[in-house]
Amino acid sequence: MTGKLMQAVSYDSYGKGAAGLKHVEIPVPTPGKGEMLIKVEAVSINPVDWKMQNGVARPVFPPKFPYVPLTDVAGEVVEVGSGVEKFKVGDKIVTYLGRPGGGLAEYALAKESPAVQRPPEVSAADASCLVVAGCTALHALTVSGGLKLDKSEQLTNVLVTNGSGGVGHYAVQLAKLGNTHVTATCGARNIEFVKSLGADEVLDYKTPEGASLKSPSGLKYDLVIHCTVGIPWSTFKANLTPTGKVIDLTPGGGTIWNYAVNKLTFSKKQLLPLIVVPKGEEIECLVNLMKEGKIKTVIDSRYPLSRAEEGWAKSMEGHATGKVVIECET
Repeated sequence: MTGKLMQAVSYDSYGKGAAGLKHVEIPVPTPGKGEMLIKVEAVSINPVDWKMQNGVARPVFPPKFPYVPLTDVAGEVVEVGSGVEKFKVGDKIVTYLGRPGGGLAEYALAKESPAVQRPPEVSAADASCLVVAGCTALHALTVSGGLKLDKSEQLTNVLVTNGSGGVGHYAVQLAKLGNTHVTATCGARNIEFVKSLGADEVLDYKTPEGASLKSPSGLKYDLVIHCTVGIPWSTFKANLTPTGKVIDLTPGGGTIWNYAVNKLTFSKKQLLPLIVVPKGEEIECLVNLMKEGKIKTVIDSRYPLSRAEEGWAKSMEGHATGKVVIECET
């Protein structure tokens, strides 16, 4: 496709939010060794994408301006570079693009790893949402939290904060695959939705009970998947079992401080910061679970590439139920 142009959306400076996005026409990239050119079908937005635009990781991310953002892509392989062995032209895949980004465009370059095949039973939109959000929930529960998803262990009491959000709605569903009692928090309008995902108890985070995180049945939590911000360690600590863990997926300075203090004081109650880089085996696990009907993606809203800035703004509002998706017109 040398010389061909494509539609893309980029930004050329920090800040400005959705207003900083620009629709541009740029050359279709050429795959190098170990790379594939993907015709993008769907790409999902994660909070980290607009936080990067706001400068949260400057000067490391973005690597350069202008920058085409988004990393969680589902699409079709249209060209392969040398050394690519697992995929061929015509394959439907889902993948994580990593630091280079590039997903908010008609075509994107992807490395052979961590891409996985997307079966026809899983839509491109649903698959694109699994990557960062799904892998984060899976890793937090099974690796950091030590939970098995086969009901082979004794009952584990799990709390998921923001159970209606991108990561949270996967965390509730995945947790219920294990032998668990799941409590979740969310806004009042989403209580029935989170119950439909399998949560045993749901707390409105704006009520005194929700703010205190106290289980309606009086349970203490063995594991907390913390998907939001603004809850102090003292609130979690009061609701944990003696060896309970909080996996903080949005860690700030307070999390790092409390993590260090707990280590120094040999506390059996743990607060663990977690940032996940999706791996192929995790993406494949999630795709298979979705194919089998054991989990689902809930999409708050969809936008065509031509209206990508509306999807960006929707994600920045912070109240999406599930995920926000951008789809390329075919």
